[in-house]
Amino acid sequence: MGNLPREHSPLRIVDLKIEDVAFGGKGVGRQNGKVVFVPYTIEGETVSAEIVREKKQFAEAELIDVKESSPYRVIPPCPYFGSCGGCAFQHIDYEHQLAIKWRQVRDVLQRIGKLKDIPMRPIIPSPEQYGYRDRITVHAQDGVIGFFRRDSHRLIDIERCAIARDEVDRALAELRAQPHVRDGHYTLRASSRPRVFSQTNDAVANALRDLIDTLAAPNQQLLIDAYCGAGFFAKALLDKFDRVIGIDWDRFAIEAADENATMKENYIAGDIEVELDHALQETALLKTTVIVDPPATGLTAKVRKTLFDLAPATLIYISCNPATLARDLKELRERFTINSVTPLDMFPQTAEIEVAVHLQATSSAN
Repeated sequence: MGNLPREHSPLRIVDLKIEDVAFGGKGVGRQNGKVVFVPYTIEGETVSAEIVREKKQFAEAELIDVKESSPYRVIPPCPYFGSCGGCAFQHIDYEHQLAIKWRQVRDVLQRIGKLKDIPMRPIIPSPEQYGYRDRITVHAQDGVIGFFRRDSHRLIDIERCAIARDEVDRALAELRAQPHVRDGHYTLRASSRPRVFSQTNDAVANALRDLIDTLAAPNQQLLIDAYCGAGFFAKALLDKFDRVIGIDWDRFAIEAADENATMKENYIAGDIEVELDHALQETALLKTTVIVDPPATGLTAKVRKTLFDLAPATLIYISCNPATLARDLKELRERFTINSVTPLDMFPQTAEIEVAVHLQATSSAN
């Protein structure tokens, strides 16, 4: 890892004991009390690193040499690892990746959410650690086709992605074989599914759906699936509810959900802030379960207020960003009890973490 390209003039080289792996994937060491972040390191290792960026509160460094290696260190199978910005954990044994991610979820909920006695469940692993992604987006510029370099807007030429499915890599090979590829972005898929948002790891997405099925309380009258996409969760839960309302801003996703909708399903293309508030106001007397699966920015202040004021009996929060999840739970816990927190490894080898939280209203008309 010591020959990674550096864009910054060297400041100084330091020896560090790595104490932890932070959310985002970088190892954490300390130099004279100041935190130093070093990518591609594992807690317990002693490393030599070059400080490349110094801030008042912390410093960023590049790994030069691993002096004392972790027993969890493995040889990355991908030739682009260390340069490509996609993966952060290929140097770590998979079981230990899971342990790191589980700990990161707990720690960020404690630190940002100020939560205590968090009812953490075991992390749900991915059956496939490589070759699981059913789509990737590559970029083309000046004849280079690939991904952005780590911490850079420069592209690295990629012939094959180790975490993509074979069909996706074949699509990449076909794109690269074209004589003239225009500059731009190209999303390559393993199948001809509707081009609406969906999870990219089928096996873990199915495990998440099954988990939600167990978390959704029986004998509820209404399911409101906010950020519903094409209805992946809603359609799996139809048998549990008398009525289902799905809400999403993406009209193409709503059209896909409507294609095979039953009489009990109602899908709405619109502003989630407005439509969720309206749906909960209209159905205030019903026993209601709400699923929220927001983007990485988390719930807006308006959605949080709606959930707080009109607290449904059951709330299931699916998050792709533990930091914004922690922020939202800090507010929602005043109205809800957190029954369980379940991390899922939707993206092995990367620093990304999916989390499902099951909440129950502590005081509600439902």
